Amino acid sequence: MRQYTDSPANEIELQRFLNGKSAHTLALFDHFISEFQKIGPVTLHPAKTMIGISNGRKRIVYITRLGKDFLLVVFPFKRRYDDNLCFEKIAQVPGDEQCNHYFRMLQVEDVNDELRTYMSIAYGG
Repeated sequence: MRQYTDSPANEIELQRFLNGKSAHTLALFDHFISEFQKIGPVTLHPAKTMIGISNGRKRIVYITRLGKDFLLVVFPFKRRYDDNLCFEKIAQVPGDEQCNHYFRMLQVEDVNDELRTYMSIAYGG
């Protein structure tokens, strides 16, 4: 596993999230982060209930759950992207223009060209 955080304290907190996860889930996590790093540098910001991913300027994506055999990732966009095959749910944040797009990763192949497009949009490209 690579180091993805910006401080030893964050690295310890990240390990708290990853401890006890299956080899499959850890492989999904590593692949997802590696794919983001192909777009640009990212830093992980573990918090109490999720792992934020930033592009150096702002948090762009959140890993909200590391399940037994999946990752649940939230892409917070300022508009809805309804015409897609990768998001299982889109929910607007009440009282805000933000629309959370939920992506469930079950296999490394789930990070396909369509999702990479949304990853790039999230990154700022």
